[in-house]
Amino acid sequence: MKITTKEMVMAALFTALMCTVTILVRVFQPVVVIPFSLQPLIMLIAACVLSPTAAFLSMLAYVVMGLIGLPVLSVPPYGGLAYFLMPSAGFLLAFPLSAWVQSRLIKKVNLINFILAGCAGIIVLYLVGLPYMYIILNFYLGQAVNIMKVLQWGFFPFISFDLLKIVIAALLALELSRRLNVKREIKA
Repeated sequence: MKITTKEMVMAALFTALMCTVTILVRVFQPVVVIPFSLQPLIMLIAACVLSPTAAFLSMLAYVVMGLIGLPVLSVPPYGGLAYFLMPSAGFLLAFPLSAWVQSRLIKKVNLINFILAGCAGIIVLYLVGLPYMYIILNFYLGQAVNIMKVLQWGFFPFISFDLLKIVIAALLALELSRRLNVKREIKA
């Protein structure tokens, strides 16, 4: 699908925002007890405001920047191939697909559409991230970890925060869409 110059610029801005927010959170991370990330929030907002293609490309650009070694990721080594052998890297790899699915589901700019599509985006994030975590833990790191343990480490501590991020992202995206005059067309 063809994307406009405006969409390319907005996609690049969301890529830059993802990098900036990730680095800022990483600075303050040692202060908090439960690790958190604002990356899903940025992905959720991008998917609401951008077309499916632009949302996908925006998140893909972020992942590629980390993959080639730029220090834009949230935990050491902050970038490079070694990062993708970490159990949580599957969530990062899911951002482009998650953003595309979420954006594709939005047919009209309103709060309910943004929230429901955001739920779908988060579901995709977990459907990719949790199996990836299981595979890395069991087959790369050699830990005998069952599915319940993966859920205890990668799902239960974070799902309530992710649901809150969906609502916050929907509210922010609604205002951003209004200010940027973002329109969504129902495609046949």
